[in-house]
Amino acid sequence: MDHRAFAELLRQFTLSAESGDGKRFAAHFTEDAIYYDYIYGPHTGRAEIAHMMQDMFHRDAANYRWEMFDPVFDGTMGYAWSLSSFTSTIPDFKGKPVVIDGMSRFIVSDGLISEYRESVNGGVAMSQLGVAPERMNKVFQRWTGWLKNRPETGDYFARGKQKQS
Repeated sequence: MDHRAFAELLRQFTLSAESGDGKRFAAHFTEDAIYYDYIYGPHTGRAEIAHMMQDMFHRDAANYRWEMFDPVFDGTMGYAWSLSSFTSTIPDFKGKPVVIDGMSRFIVSDGLISEYRESVNGGVAMSQLGVAPERMNKVFQRWTGWLKNRPETGDYFARGKQKQS
């Protein structure tokens, strides 16, 4: 896969996410792919990824729009910045519009995504929704736990600070 094909994969990926069709969205992934979602957590395999997109995300969001910009790709790993927006359908926040930006990392194998990670400032989304500070804190604590418990974070701390040259 070259840069142009990666950019097209991202375009199709976001169109599929917007559609709400979980099976269509999951078709962009390998059978054993892992999707790390900043709200719903990790999902492994096409069935779980389809469920997350169709039955969780689109349950909570309407009028979804997602666009990727400035993709970079080295043949295996790619990154892109994105903007996305939706209208909440969660009863406590029904009808409230949200716009967020984020960074996405893709590991690609044979033209399909084998791993997806995103970094999004969910606090910006919660502020737009009007989430109570106590509830935000509870979510932030969960996200902190996810970050601290990742193997990559443990490896990072185990290496110690780099020596100055």
